[in-house]
Amino acid sequence: MKVILSTERLIVSEVALADSSFILELLNSPSWIHFIGDKGVRTEDDAKNYIQNSLLNSYKTNGFGLYKLVLKESKAPMGLCGFLKRDYLENPDIGFALLPEFEGEGLMFEASHALLEYATSTLNFDEVMAIVMPTNKRSRQLLGKLGFMKKNLILPPSGDEKLLLYSNKKSHSFGAASS
Repeated sequence: MKVILSTERLIVSEVALADSSFILELLNSPSWIHFIGDKGVRTEDDAKNYIQNSLLNSYKTNGFGLYKLVLKESKAPMGLCGFLKRDYLENPDIGFALLPEFEGEGLMFEASHALLEYATSTLNFDEVMAIVMPTNKRSRQLLGKLGFMKKNLILPPSGDEKLLLYSNKKSHSFGAASS
């Protein structure tokens, strides 16, 4: 397990194949399925394949990816946060997801804020994007708190619903800043 960073309450590390039961639970949580999509991960083997083909492949190919968030005190894995490189976006975008029992405690703000600093200082990102469903109020609020601004609406190539595109560069905005 390669540790990326730690915060007051969290350890942020790369995901490993041994994390398959956690990944299986997270990818089948109601908010993941509703706001991110059903990845068809139903078994531990499916989860291992997802980890290998999506998460580990991103670390190897891009030098970054989605990282596991673990509570320091209990050692419980509670979510993912990190960066994705999508063909249809000019810059990496931040992604995040929590198991339901950890929502509303400020943990994702803590993790994403630290990872945005890491993106600037270590990964040398000039800009980080974010995409979110217009109905995902919690994620939109978090992006606003992190200083992201709405850029426009986009329709991903494989999607049937327009998504809000955000940027952490202040010069790219339209409409209200934090709605």
